[in-house]
Amino acid sequence: MITSSFQTSVAVLALIILHVSALDTFKAAVYEHAVILPNHTETRVSQDDALLLMNKNIDILEIAIKQAAEQGAQIIVTPEDAIYGWKFTREAIFPYLEDIPDPLVNWIPCQDPHRFGRTPVQARLSCLAKNNSIYVLANIGDKKPCNSCDSACPPNGHYQYNTNVVYDAKGKLVARYHKYKLYSELQFDVPKKPELVTFNTSFGKFGIFTCFDILFHDPAVTLVKDFHVDTILFPTAWMNVLPFLTAIEFHSAWAMGMRVNLLVANTHNVSLKMTGSGIYAPHSPKVYHYDMETELGKILFAEVDSHPRNSLTYPPAVNWSAYATTIKPFPGQKNSFRGFISRDEFNFTELFENAGNLTVCQKELCCHLSYRMLGKEENEVYVLGAFAGLHGRRRREYWQVCTMVRCKSTNLTTCGQPVDTALTRFEMFSLSGTFRTEYVFPEVLLTKINLAPGKFEVLKDGRLVNKNGSSEPILTVSLFGRWYTEDVRSISGRTSNSATTYLIISTLLMIIALQNIVMV
Repeated sequence: MITSSFQTSVAVLALIILHVSALDTFKAAVYEHAVILPNHTETRVSQDDALLLMNKNIDILEIAIKQAAEQGAQIIVTPEDAIYGWKFTREAIFPYLEDIPDPLVNWIPCQDPHRFGRTPVQARLSCLAKNNSIYVLANIGDKKPCNSCDSACPPNGHYQYNTNVVYDAKGKLVARYHKYKLYSELQFDVPKKPELVTFNTSFGKFGIFTCFDILFHDPAVTLVKDFHVDTILFPTAWMNVLPFLTAIEFHSAWAMGMRVNLLVANTHNVSLKMTGSGIYAPHSPKVYHYDMETELGKILFAEVDSHPRNSLTYPPAVNWSAYATTIKPFPGQKNSFRGFISRDEFNFTELFENAGNLTVCQKELCCHLSYRMLGKEENEVYVLGAFAGLHGRRRREYWQVCTMVRCKSTNLTTCGQPVDTALTRFEMFSLSGTFRTEYVFPEVLLTKINLAPGKFEVLKDGRLVNKNGSSEPILTVSLFGRWYTEDVRSISGRTSNSATTYLIISTLLMIIALQNIVMV
């Protein structure tokens, strides 16, 4: 009886300690790094020369990691490609790679650097985490041997992966993630399937993915919807593309749309339009950085909810088409015209007046806008645009986009071209659309590439509206939807329903044409 009572007391005490040690908030850091690049990326260098370059970059990251720890941060995210750069051939990247084991091996590289062969980079990163008592995410390259029994084994006998590693405050390897959606990265291989990587801490549950991954369902959406992570760690080498895909614009919108914390560390390279890091909460950006003027790195800090779903500021779920499907279309369709944003053909209608209600449609998507300008600038034109279809040159990802965007000039043929300044202020706007997807990301981008924290909100019925009075001059207000089930799944060889229908129709038309030729 006494033993049983003692055991119960110990269990209760353990639960109390666990509850006390679990933090309601934590301090996060992200570092935007101006990478020191190798002189040659097409010819192979020695391992010593590769390590020399990597250590130059890690020297800079070390300063940021120490600064983060001194400021009380519990975790820091560093960018994709931050340690050796990009644009390698398969052969040229090889000296920069190390064999990164599964975290289940229970390894602290700082204490046992030779356990898995030559791993100087992993050992140094582990020591930086351990010596500064901070979680560290870094992006490095992994190599995995394979042999001729594997028909997919590359000629050099190794798979090569773009890889994120996380070390805890004791230097232990706690997470490893191989990037799934590569973007013109011929030096790396695509994993056989998306990896769903999470790890737990006293300040929440974390998930990881990299750069281009964020535009797809797996692993990005699955980590949030099925694995219920609190915070996503997101290293990236993101090249900014107006009007929808600047880093700070889309990443903050993704955090709001998915209702999750997102810690973003971007590479900094002005010539490639790489900049834009931030710490984004589900309801609003905490802090962000965008700099196309200097070649300097930047560290950011913010206090973040450990479990945002338990927070009073956690936004409610949104039915993105609830409002738009219950109203009659506004005028605007008769005056619509076609124009391109990148390679995507939009239907546009111009905002002729200082205030009004407009609708423009494309296929299954109708976009509704109510607006009131403080004053219409004579040399500025805005349009409402709708796009529904497979995006860009690849024609694999299905987008649904409603956007109010400033044209580059008063010539309507410039609508959709990149523009980064504006003068027109809006006293009111309300944008909605008849979306067929639940994955919609709300964007508001202001003049000179700035966000508008606290100046807009998404209502439960799917309307993106301004609040707290007039805005700073606006570049674009957008609802960026991703209809993942309509994507063309090229990697697995499967296609979406719409793509399958297209292929069937094309085949039938070809058969009819051949029959006509034979008859002639």
